[in-house]
Amino acid sequence: MHFAPPPYFDPGSGSIIIQVAIAAILGIGVAMRGSWGKIRGWFGYKPAPDDDSTDDN
Repeated sequence: MHFAPPPYFDPGSGSIIIQVAIAAILGIGVAMRGSWGKIRGWFGYKPAPDDDSTDDN
């Protein structure tokens, strides 16, 4: 009969797993922030035109 012990995760392994998860979440956030205009374009958002009629001259 073959016996395989269950996998063992020490506190250091758990810390690395948590760090990788946090880095992945932050990385997705940075990527979304960098391409936010393109993401909004996919949903048909059109920016409001600039109003240049308020010159003080």
